[in-house]
Amino acid sequence: MALKYRELERVVRGFSNHRRIQLLEYLAENPELSVAEVARQLKVHFKTVAAHMQRLAHAGLIMKRNDANAVRHRITTRGLSILKFLRTLA
Repeated sequence: MALKYRELERVVRGFSNHRRIQLLEYLAENPELSVAEVARQLKVHFKTVAAHMQRLAHAGLIMKRNDANAVRHRITTRGLSILKFLRTLA
């Protein structure tokens, strides 16, 4: 098995929240956004988005890139795979 059980748990916990699933969907459609941009577009508090983005990054579902004064976020291939999986459940 490619991922160990603890790593799998981290991934599952990474997307086990409706807001984080929403963020994955949003970043799949709108890559390279900052936390402030996402918070503004989704009308969610900045600190809430920042905390959820941290969980997503820790799970390897999004990646961060420094860009001058902002940190840009993009969904990873693992994140895309999770979205595909979640869509089969809906």
